[in-house]
Amino acid sequence: MLNWSTEPPPTAGLPLTWHDFLPQSSSLEQDLAKFLCSAESQIECSGTAAIMVALAALKVTSLRRSVVIPAYTCPFVPLAILRCGLIPILCDTRSNHFDFCPDALVKVCGEDTLAIMPTHLGGRLADLKMATIIAKKVGAYVLEDAAQALGARYQGQLAGTIGDIGCYSLGVGKGLTIYGGGAIVARDANMRQQLQNTAKEIVPIQFKWEARRLLELIGYFALYRPIGLGLAFGISLRRKLKQGKLIEAVGDDCSANFPLHRVGQWRKRIGARALKRLPDFIALTRGKAKKRKDQLAKVIGISVMDDAAGDEGTWPYFLVLMPSEQVRDKVLSELWCAGLGVGRLFIHALPDYAFLDLAQPDTPNARDFAARTLTISNSPWLDDQDFMKICTVLEHAVA
Repeated sequence: MLNWSTEPPPTAGLPLTWHDFLPQSSSLEQDLAKFLCSAESQIECSGTAAIMVALAALKVTSLRRSVVIPAYTCPFVPLAILRCGLIPILCDTRSNHFDFCPDALVKVCGEDTLAIMPTHLGGRLADLKMATIIAKKVGAYVLEDAAQALGARYQGQLAGTIGDIGCYSLGVGKGLTIYGGGAIVARDANMRQQLQNTAKEIVPIQFKWEARRLLELIGYFALYRPIGLGLAFGISLRRKLKQGKLIEAVGDDCSANFPLHRVGQWRKRIGARALKRLPDFIALTRGKAKKRKDQLAKVIGISVMDDAAGDEGTWPYFLVLMPSEQVRDKVLSELWCAGLGVGRLFIHALPDYAFLDLAQPDTPNARDFAARTLTISNSPWLDDQDFMKICTVLEHAVA
Protein backbone atom coordinates (compact mmCIF):
# COMPACT_ATOMS: atom_id res chain seq x y z
CA MET A 1 0.00 0.00 0.00
CA LEU A 2 1.23 3.49 -0.87
CA ASN A 3 2.74 5.32 2.12
CA TRP A 4 2.49 9.06 1.52
CA SER A 5 4.91 9.90 4.35
CA THR A 6 7.89 7.92 3.03
CA GLU A 7 7.90 8.46 -0.74
CA PRO A 8 11.47 8.67 -2.11
CA PRO A 9 12.37 10.89 -5.08
CA PRO A 10 13.08 9.28 -8.47
CA THR A 11 16.70 10.43 -8.23
CA ALA A 12 19.08 11.12 -5.36
CA GLY A 13 19.31 14.89 -5.15
CA LEU A 14 21.20 16.74 -2.43
CA PRO A 15 18.70 18.10 0.15
CA LEU A 16 19.06 21.71 1.28
CA THR A 17 19.32 22.82 4.91
CA TRP A 18 18.20 26.08 6.47
CA HIS A 19 21.86 27.03 6.90
CA ASP A 20 22.14 27.25 3.10
CA PHE A 21 19.85 30.30 3.10
CA LEU A 22 21.91 32.33 5.59
CA PRO A 23 23.85 35.40 4.36
CA GLN A 24 27.33 34.54 3.13
CA SER A 25 30.04 35.72 0.78
CA SER A 26 30.80 32.43 -1.00
CA SER A 27 31.00 32.40 -4.80
CA LEU A 28 29.39 29.45 -6.56
CA GLU A 29 31.48 30.14 -9.67
CA GLN A 30 34.74 30.00 -7.70
CA ASP A 31 33.78 27.10 -5.45
CA LEU A 32 32.44 24.98 -8.32
CA ALA A 33 35.58 25.66 -10.37
CA LYS A 34 37.65 24.46 -7.41
CA PHE A 35 35.45 21.36 -7.05
CA LEU A 36 35.97 20.60 -10.75
CA CYS A 37 39.71 21.43 -10.70
CA SER A 38 38.97 23.98 -13.42
CA ALA A 39 40.23 27.53 -13.84
CA GLU A 40 36.72 29.02 -13.95
CA SER A 41 33.08 28.02 -14.02
CA GLN A 42 30.13 29.90 -15.44
CA ILE A 43 26.60 29.66 -14.02
CA GLU A 44 23.51 29.65 -16.23
CA CYS A 45 19.80 29.15 -15.50
CA SER A 46 19.61 25.47 -16.55
CA GLY A 47 21.63 22.69 -18.10
CA THR A 48 19.78 23.38 -21.35
CA ALA A 49 20.69 27.06 -21.18
CA ALA A 50 24.31 26.08 -20.52
CA ILE A 51 24.32 23.95 -23.68
CA MET A 52 22.74 26.78 -25.66
CA VAL A 53 25.34 29.31 -24.49
CA ALA A 54 28.14 26.84 -25.25
CA LEU A 55 26.85 26.16 -28.77
CA ALA A 56 26.28 29.84 -29.45
CA ALA A 57 29.89 30.51 -28.43
CA LEU A 58 31.15 27.75 -30.74
CA LYS A 59 28.98 28.97 -33.59
CA VAL A 60 30.86 32.26 -33.92
CA THR A 61 34.17 30.41 -34.33
CA SER A 62 33.16 28.43 -37.43
CA LEU A 63 30.94 28.23 -40.50
CA ARG A 64 30.04 24.65 -39.58
CA ARG A 65 26.46 24.16 -38.46
CA SER A 66 25.87 20.49 -37.49
CA VAL A 67 25.94 19.15 -33.93
CA VAL A 68 26.03 15.38 -33.41
CA ILE A 69 24.13 13.98 -30.44
CA PRO A 70 23.16 10.45 -29.36
CA ALA A 71 19.66 9.44 -30.44
CA TYR A 72 18.83 8.60 -26.81
CA THR A 73 19.11 11.74 -24.71
CA CYS A 74 16.99 14.51 -23.21
CA PRO A 75 14.73 16.12 -25.85
CA PHE A 76 15.72 19.55 -24.57
CA VAL A 77 19.14 19.01 -26.19
CA PRO A 78 18.01 19.14 -29.85
CA LEU A 79 15.75 22.07 -28.97
CA ALA A 80 18.76 23.99 -27.63
CA ILE A 81 20.65 23.18 -30.84
CA LEU A 82 17.76 24.38 -33.02
CA ARG A 83 17.33 27.56 -30.98
CA CYS A 84 20.96 28.39 -31.76
CA GLY A 85 20.25 28.10 -35.47
CA LEU A 86 22.23 24.88 -35.69
CA ILE A 87 21.31 21.43 -37.00
CA PRO A 88 20.97 18.42 -34.67
CA ILE A 89 22.34 15.23 -36.22
CA LEU A 90 21.21 12.05 -34.49
CA CYS A 91 23.65 9.18 -34.10
CA ASP A 92 22.55 5.69 -33.14
CA THR A 93 23.82 4.25 -29.88
CA ARG A 94 25.72 1.09 -29.15
CA SER A 95 23.59 -1.99 -28.67
CA ASN A 96 22.19 -2.08 -25.13
CA HIS A 97 23.70 1.31 -24.30
CA PHE A 98 23.08 5.07 -24.44
CA ASP A 99 26.53 6.03 -25.77
CA PHE A 100 27.46 6.60 -29.42
CA CYS A 101 27.95 3.59 -31.67
CA PRO A 102 31.50 4.21 -33.00
CA ASP A 103 30.71 3.08 -36.56
CA ALA A 104 27.56 5.19 -36.67
CA LEU A 105 29.44 8.20 -35.30
CA VAL A 106 32.06 7.99 -38.05
CA LYS A 107 29.31 7.91 -40.67
CA VAL A 108 27.41 10.98 -39.45
CA CYS A 109 30.45 13.22 -38.85
CA GLY A 110 31.94 15.28 -41.64
CA GLU A 111 33.00 18.69 -42.92
CA ASP A 112 29.93 20.43 -41.48
CA THR A 113 30.26 18.96 -37.98
CA LEU A 114 30.74 21.80 -35.51
CA ALA A 115 30.61 19.69 -32.35
CA ILE A 116 30.15 16.15 -31.09
CA MET A 117 28.27 15.84 -27.80
CA PRO A 118 29.13 12.69 -25.84
CA THR A 119 26.51 12.37 -23.12
CA HIS A 120 26.89 10.98 -19.60
CA LEU A 121 23.58 9.64 -18.25
CA GLY A 122 22.66 8.78 -14.69
CA GLY A 123 26.24 9.21 -13.55
CA ARG A 124 27.47 6.64 -16.10
CA LEU A 125 30.26 7.83 -18.39
CA ALA A 126 30.35 7.98 -22.18
CA ASP A 127 33.45 6.86 -24.10
CA LEU A 128 35.27 10.18 -24.41
CA LYS A 129 38.39 8.69 -25.97
CA MET A 130 36.43 7.39 -28.95
CA ALA A 131 34.45 10.62 -29.38
CA THR A 132 37.59 12.75 -29.13
CA ILE A 133 39.47 10.73 -31.76
CA ILE A 134 36.59 11.04 -34.24
CA ALA A 135 36.13 14.74 -33.46
CA LYS A 136 39.81 15.45 -34.15
CA LYS A 137 39.64 13.62 -37.48
CA VAL A 138 36.87 15.91 -38.74
CA GLY A 139 38.02 19.07 -36.93
CA ALA A 140 35.04 19.27 -34.58
CA TYR A 141 34.78 20.39 -30.97
CA VAL A 142 33.91 17.99 -28.15
CA LEU A 143 31.10 19.36 -25.99
CA GLU A 144 30.48 17.10 -23.00
CA ASP A 145 26.90 16.87 -21.82
CA ALA A 146 27.63 16.17 -18.16
CA ALA A 147 24.21 17.30 -16.94
CA GLN A 148 23.81 14.09 -14.92
CA ALA A 149 27.46 13.55 -14.01
CA LEU A 150 28.66 16.32 -11.69
CA GLY A 151 31.44 14.73 -9.62
CA ALA A 152 31.83 11.61 -11.80
CA ARG A 153 35.29 10.66 -13.07
CA TYR A 154 36.24 9.28 -16.48
CA GLN A 155 39.57 7.44 -16.24
CA GLY A 156 40.51 9.59 -13.26
CA GLN A 157 39.47 12.93 -14.80
CA LEU A 158 36.32 14.78 -13.81
CA ALA A 159 33.49 14.43 -16.29
CA GLY A 160 32.82 17.68 -18.13
CA THR A 161 36.43 18.87 -17.90
CA ILE A 162 37.89 16.61 -20.59
CA GLY A 163 36.28 17.92 -23.78
CA ASP A 164 36.66 21.45 -25.12
CA ILE A 165 33.58 22.50 -23.14
CA GLY A 166 31.55 20.76 -20.45
CA CYS A 167 27.98 21.52 -19.38
CA TYR A 168 26.25 20.51 -16.14
CA SER A 169 22.74 20.72 -14.77
CA LEU A 170 22.03 22.14 -11.34
CA GLY A 171 18.38 21.19 -11.63
CA VAL A 172 16.27 19.20 -9.20
CA GLY A 173 17.53 15.65 -8.67
CA LYS A 174 20.90 16.19 -10.37
CA GLY A 175 22.90 16.22 -7.12
CA LEU A 176 23.66 19.86 -6.38
CA THR A 177 20.70 22.09 -7.21
CA ILE A 178 19.71 25.75 -7.24
CA TYR A 179 16.35 24.52 -8.59
CA GLY A 180 16.88 25.82 -12.13
CA GLY A 181 20.57 26.06 -12.84
CA GLY A 182 23.43 24.97 -15.04
CA ALA A 183 27.18 25.38 -15.29
CA ILE A 184 29.82 25.56 -18.01
CA VAL A 185 33.56 24.91 -17.90
CA ALA A 186 36.16 25.10 -20.67
CA ARG A 187 39.83 24.17 -20.84
CA ASP A 188 40.97 27.06 -23.05
CA ALA A 189 41.17 30.62 -21.67
CA ASN A 190 40.06 32.18 -24.95
CA MET A 191 37.06 29.87 -25.05
CA ARG A 192 36.15 30.80 -21.48
CA GLN A 193 36.19 34.46 -22.48
CA GLN A 194 34.04 33.69 -25.52
CA LEU A 195 31.54 31.89 -23.31
CA GLN A 196 31.34 34.89 -20.98
CA ASN A 197 30.90 37.28 -23.90
CA THR A 198 28.21 35.10 -25.43
CA ALA A 199 26.24 34.90 -22.19
CA LYS A 200 26.34 38.68 -21.79
CA GLU A 201 25.04 39.03 -25.33
CA ILE A 202 22.21 36.48 -25.38
CA VAL A 203 21.16 35.89 -21.74
CA PRO A 204 18.82 38.62 -20.44
CA ILE A 205 17.95 39.70 -16.91
CA GLN A 206 14.46 38.39 -16.11
CA PHE A 207 13.40 39.41 -12.61
CA LYS A 208 10.11 37.47 -12.76
CA TRP A 209 11.86 34.23 -13.69
CA GLU A 210 14.50 34.68 -11.01
CA ALA A 211 11.85 35.42 -8.35
CA ARG A 212 9.94 32.32 -9.44
CA ARG A 213 13.04 30.13 -9.25
CA LEU A 214 13.89 31.46 -5.79
CA LEU A 215 10.40 30.61 -4.54
CA GLU A 216 10.68 27.17 -6.13
CA LEU A 217 14.02 26.65 -4.41
CA ILE A 218 12.41 27.50 -1.08
CA GLY A 219 9.69 24.98 -1.93
CA TYR A 220 12.37 22.42 -2.72
CA PHE A 221 13.92 22.98 0.71
CA ALA A 222 10.52 22.53 2.37
CA LEU A 223 9.23 19.54 0.38
CA TYR A 224 12.29 17.61 -0.85
CA ARG A 225 12.02 15.07 1.93
CA PRO A 226 9.95 11.86 2.24
CA ILE A 227 7.04 13.52 4.00
CA GLY A 228 6.76 16.19 1.31
CA LEU A 229 7.52 14.35 -1.92
CA GLY A 230 4.16 12.62 -2.08
CA LEU A 231 2.56 16.05 -2.20
CA ALA A 232 5.12 17.82 -4.39
CA PHE A 233 5.81 14.99 -6.84
CA GLY A 234 3.78 11.84 -6.27
CA ILE A 235 0.24 13.18 -6.68
CA SER A 236 1.03 14.85 -10.00
CA LEU A 237 2.94 11.81 -11.26
CA ARG A 238 0.12 9.38 -10.52
CA ARG A 239 -2.49 11.68 -12.05
CA LYS A 240 -0.51 11.93 -15.30
CA LEU A 241 0.09 8.19 -15.42
CA LYS A 242 -3.61 7.53 -14.87
CA GLN A 243 -4.34 9.85 -17.81
CA GLY A 244 -1.80 8.03 -19.97
CA LYS A 245 0.39 11.14 -20.25
CA LEU A 246 3.74 9.38 -20.06
CA ILE A 247 5.75 12.16 -21.71
CA GLU A 248 4.42 14.68 -19.21
CA ALA A 249 4.95 12.25 -16.32
CA VAL A 250 8.72 12.19 -16.87
CA GLY A 251 9.03 15.86 -17.87
CA ASP A 252 9.74 15.22 -21.55
CA ASP A 253 7.08 17.73 -22.65
CA CYS A 254 9.66 20.23 -23.87
CA SER A 255 9.43 23.53 -25.69
CA ALA A 256 12.01 25.46 -27.69
CA ASN A 257 10.89 28.49 -25.70
CA PHE A 258 12.67 27.28 -22.55
CA PRO A 259 13.63 29.93 -19.96
CA LEU A 260 16.82 31.89 -20.56
CA HIS A 261 17.80 34.40 -17.88
CA ARG A 262 20.63 35.33 -15.55
CA VAL A 263 20.89 33.67 -12.15
CA GLY A 264 20.67 35.87 -9.08
CA GLN A 265 23.36 36.10 -6.42
CA TRP A 266 21.21 34.74 -3.60
CA ARG A 267 20.51 31.46 -5.38
CA LYS A 268 24.16 31.13 -6.32
CA ARG A 269 25.21 31.65 -2.70
CA ILE A 270 22.72 29.01 -1.56
CA GLY A 271 24.29 26.66 -4.09
CA ALA A 272 27.81 27.51 -2.91
CA ARG A 273 26.97 26.57 0.66
CA ALA A 274 25.25 23.33 -0.40
CA LEU A 275 28.25 22.44 -2.59
CA LYS A 276 30.33 21.96 0.54
CA ARG A 277 28.21 18.90 1.40
CA LEU A 278 28.23 17.41 -2.10
CA PRO A 279 31.42 15.27 -1.81
CA ASP A 280 30.08 13.49 1.28
CA PHE A 281 26.70 13.00 -0.39
CA ILE A 282 28.32 11.50 -3.49
CA ALA A 283 30.33 9.14 -1.27
CA LEU A 284 27.16 8.14 0.60
CA THR A 285 25.23 7.32 -2.57
CA ARG A 286 28.22 5.47 -4.07
CA GLY A 287 28.37 3.26 -1.01
CA LYS A 288 24.64 2.58 -1.15
CA ALA A 289 24.84 1.87 -4.88
CA LYS A 290 27.58 -0.71 -4.40
CA LYS A 291 25.45 -2.75 -2.01
CA ARG A 292 22.29 -2.46 -4.09
CA LYS A 293 24.04 -3.29 -7.36
CA ASP A 294 25.01 -6.58 -5.76
CA GLN A 295 21.36 -7.23 -4.91
CA LEU A 296 20.19 -6.34 -8.42
CA ALA A 297 22.87 -8.60 -9.90
CA LYS A 298 21.05 -11.57 -8.37
CA VAL A 299 18.05 -10.89 -10.63
CA ILE A 300 18.82 -13.04 -13.66
CA GLY A 301 17.83 -11.45 -16.96
CA ILE A 302 18.25 -7.77 -16.19
CA SER A 303 21.30 -5.56 -16.77
CA VAL A 304 22.26 -2.59 -14.60
CA MET A 305 24.30 0.08 -16.38
CA ASP A 306 27.63 0.25 -14.56
CA ASP A 307 31.02 1.95 -14.70
CA ALA A 308 33.60 0.82 -17.23
CA ALA A 309 37.00 -0.17 -15.85
CA GLY A 310 38.80 2.97 -14.64
CA ASP A 311 35.62 5.07 -14.36
CA GLU A 312 34.00 6.23 -11.12
CA GLY A 313 30.52 7.54 -11.67
CA THR A 314 27.91 9.09 -9.45
CA TRP A 315 24.73 7.22 -8.58
CA PRO A 316 21.54 9.33 -8.59
CA TYR A 317 19.60 6.28 -9.81
CA PHE A 318 20.08 2.85 -11.38
CA LEU A 319 19.47 2.64 -15.12
CA VAL A 320 18.18 -0.90 -15.67
CA LEU A 321 17.84 -2.67 -19.02
CA MET A 322 15.08 -5.27 -19.08
CA PRO A 323 14.95 -8.30 -21.41
CA SER A 324 12.00 -6.91 -23.38
CA GLU A 325 9.61 -3.99 -23.56
CA GLN A 326 6.80 -6.24 -22.37
CA VAL A 327 8.69 -7.26 -19.24
CA ARG A 328 9.69 -3.64 -18.58
CA ASP A 329 6.06 -2.52 -18.86
CA LYS A 330 4.93 -5.34 -16.58
CA VAL A 331 7.30 -4.12 -13.87
CA LEU A 332 6.24 -0.51 -14.31
CA SER A 333 2.56 -1.44 -14.09
CA GLU A 334 3.25 -2.57 -10.53
CA LEU A 335 5.90 -0.10 -9.41
CA TRP A 336 5.62 3.24 -11.21
CA CYS A 337 2.62 4.37 -9.15
CA ALA A 338 3.76 2.64 -5.96
CA GLY A 339 5.78 5.52 -4.51
CA LEU A 340 9.02 3.52 -4.50
CA GLY A 341 11.17 5.68 -6.79
CA VAL A 342 10.79 3.49 -9.89
CA GLY A 343 10.10 5.09 -13.26
CA ARG A 344 11.52 5.89 -16.67
CA LEU A 345 14.24 8.29 -17.83
CA PHE A 346 13.12 9.31 -21.33
CA ILE A 347 9.96 7.92 -22.92
CA HIS A 348 11.33 7.70 -26.45
CA ALA A 349 14.47 7.83 -28.51
CA LEU A 350 14.67 11.29 -30.10
CA PRO A 351 13.24 10.34 -33.53
CA ASP A 352 9.98 9.28 -31.87
CA TYR A 353 9.06 12.59 -30.21
CA ALA A 354 6.50 14.08 -32.59
CA PHE A 355 7.07 17.63 -31.34
CA LEU A 356 10.74 17.49 -32.38
CA ASP A 357 9.92 16.64 -36.01
CA LEU A 358 13.46 15.43 -36.70
CA ALA A 359 13.92 13.77 -40.08
CA GLN A 360 16.84 11.47 -39.40
CA PRO A 361 18.20 8.03 -40.32
CA ASP A 362 16.81 5.07 -38.40
CA THR A 363 18.31 4.50 -34.97
CA PRO A 364 17.29 0.96 -33.96
CA ASN A 365 19.64 0.59 -31.00
CA ALA A 366 18.50 3.85 -29.39
CA ARG A 367 14.85 2.91 -29.90
CA ASP A 368 15.41 -0.51 -28.39
CA PHE A 369 17.22 1.01 -25.40
CA ALA A 370 14.35 3.46 -24.80
CA ALA A 371 11.83 0.63 -25.02
CA ARG A 372 13.53 -1.62 -22.45
CA THR A 373 14.87 0.68 -19.73
CA LEU A 374 13.54 1.73 -16.38
CA THR A 375 15.09 3.61 -13.46
CA ILE A 376 15.31 2.85 -9.75
CA SER A 377 16.07 5.63 -7.30
CA ASN A 378 19.30 5.52 -5.31
CA SER A 379 17.99 8.02 -2.79
CA PRO A 380 19.06 7.41 0.82
CA TRP A 381 15.35 7.68 1.61
CA LEU A 382 14.54 4.45 -0.26
CA ASP A 383 14.87 2.00 2.63
CA ASP A 384 16.06 -1.60 2.41
CA GLN A 385 12.59 -3.07 2.87
CA ASP A 386 11.16 -1.12 -0.07
CA PHE A 387 14.21 -1.86 -2.21
CA MET A 388 13.67 -5.58 -1.63
CA LYS A 389 10.05 -5.16 -2.75
CA ILE A 390 11.40 -3.76 -6.03
CA CYS A 391 13.80 -6.68 -6.41
CA THR A 392 10.99 -9.15 -5.80
CA VAL A 393 8.83 -7.59 -8.52
CA LEU A 394 11.79 -7.70 -10.92
CA GLU A 395 12.43 -11.37 -10.13
CA HIS A 396 8.80 -12.34 -10.73
CA ALA A 397 8.64 -10.35 -13.98
CA VAL A 398 11.65 -12.04 -15.56
CA ALA A 399 10.88 -15.53 -14.24
